[in-house]
Amino acid sequence: MLSHICVGCTDFDRALRFHSAVMASLGHGLRFCEPEQPWAGWNTTEGGRPLFIVGRPFDGQVHDAGNGQMVAFAADSREQVRRVYQTALEYGGTCEGPPGPRPHYHAHYYGAYFRDPDGNKFCVVCHTPETDGD
Repeated sequence: MLSHICVGCTDFDRALRFHSAVMASLGHGLRFCEPEQPWAGWNTTEGGRPLFIVGRPFDGQVHDAGNGQMVAFAADSREQVRRVYQTALEYGGTCEGPPGPRPHYHAHYYGAYFRDPDGNKFCVVCHTPETDGD
């Protein structure tokens, strides 16, 4: 369904550090980084699509995080949800909802919400039942 998702930033170096750490916690690799643009993109280790991109707005205007907009990344486990959330906070993100079940979405929904240093909102979520390792 999705080809790519792009979010804006004001400070590319800061955004690159933050999103590189979060993507690594999710197990996604850097596909490209062009500081002269500036933009960078990640995808799954299998490659292809979808692609997640961060960069300064193409039109050269100031970045402004949208209210009501959010990107949600799928996690393989509840432990990975907790790890990604903690990484986001360690790299300058802010909490929008700590890791935990959200049964009002569905019985197995386990997610965490955070904003990056530019104010973009993200979710990391596991949709599978809890296991002994979680």
